[in-house]
Amino acid sequence: MSAWSAVGRVCLHRLFVYAFLALCLVCVDRSVLAQTKDVPASKDHPMIKRFERSAIIGYEFKKFNDLVLLLGPVKGQYSPPLKFEYEMERDKSPLTPTKTQTVEGQSTRILYVAPQERSTLEVLRNYELELQKNGFEPLFKCSREQCTQQDGALGWLYLYPPKRRLLNIPPPTGKTNKFESVSWSALSYATDQHFLSAKRTSAGGDTYVSVYSARGGYKNHQQTFEHPILLLEVIDAVPMENKMVTIDAAAMAKEVAATGHIALYGILFDTDKTDIKPESVAALEEIAKFLKADPKVGVYIVGHTDNVGGFEHNMSLSLRRAEAVVKELTTKYGVSAARLKAVGTGPVVPLAPNDTDEGRAKNRRVELVKQ
Repeated sequence: MSAWSAVGRVCLHRLFVYAFLALCLVCVDRSVLAQTKDVPASKDHPMIKRFERSAIIGYEFKKFNDLVLLLGPVKGQYSPPLKFEYEMERDKSPLTPTKTQTVEGQSTRILYVAPQERSTLEVLRNYELELQKNGFEPLFKCSREQCTQQDGALGWLYLYPPKRRLLNIPPPTGKTNKFESVSWSALSYATDQHFLSAKRTSAGGDTYVSVYSARGGYKNHQQTFEHPILLLEVIDAVPMENKMVTIDAAAMAKEVAATGHIALYGILFDTDKTDIKPESVAALEEIAKFLKADPKVGVYIVGHTDNVGGFEHNMSLSLRRAEAVVKELTTKYGVSAARLKAVGTGPVVPLAPNDTDEGRAKNRRVELVKQ
């Protein structure tokens, strides 16, 4: 046998070994993804299909929430090693967006893991085509360093920072280290990032979408390491349900007698308008009952706003809303105009800081103040 024949057999043997190992890696990857099932109670958004053979590893649905939609690149950078991720929960992200829009409505957040052999660009382009097919118009797109100075930072430091991460896999317990959660760490140290924001306008309400795709870089979790990870966030702009409990006439009388005033949240107005919404009827009826039960009492109807908008505008708006309540009580409920006085204080008597949606909602109110 010639030396070349022996060399040929060795080369052929190595070729078979390499092919077998490659096949094993593919099989392992597919089996890992097959074992990664959708987290309980999760589902795709009805308008947007998932990428083929993807699994949901993080899910959150809220009937009403807000989203700061990215409309431009994000500035700023970090110097490795970055502060321990737990500490970031107390501190702000080192990245700052150049342009955003805050949108509110029904909120869906889904974190997907896709097959390892697919590229992050392929995954994002498929979502882009799906959105176009469903009538969405792109608002902003970027890739790699176009999004942030360091590729991958947009996900784990801005769109999916520690404060906003999901803890679906495994379910959190009192003793669970967050880094043990596949969902929580999925986008840590990611690379090859791509982003798209889009909007769909319809008569039933607008829909806003944020789509982020990157390759997982957290080595401790084989379910996500080197896999394309996709973060999908959707806001369906539907009105918030009114869940404020209507205070009855007896409770109004008791509170006014004890403190001289009472804050009411059942009298509703559209944003920046003075027309009283139909849902306010129950609160107005109780105010009328309270006043008719004690014909001697007179009240100031005081309008309050949050601090969004100009000061003079809010002062005027709060007075005009108070006047609208007085008019409603006198014309529809038979309350004497002599017992009522409209006052507008705008944003100057807040009950909570105006830094959050919850605080601003608490400050938007009508108060009855005993004369």
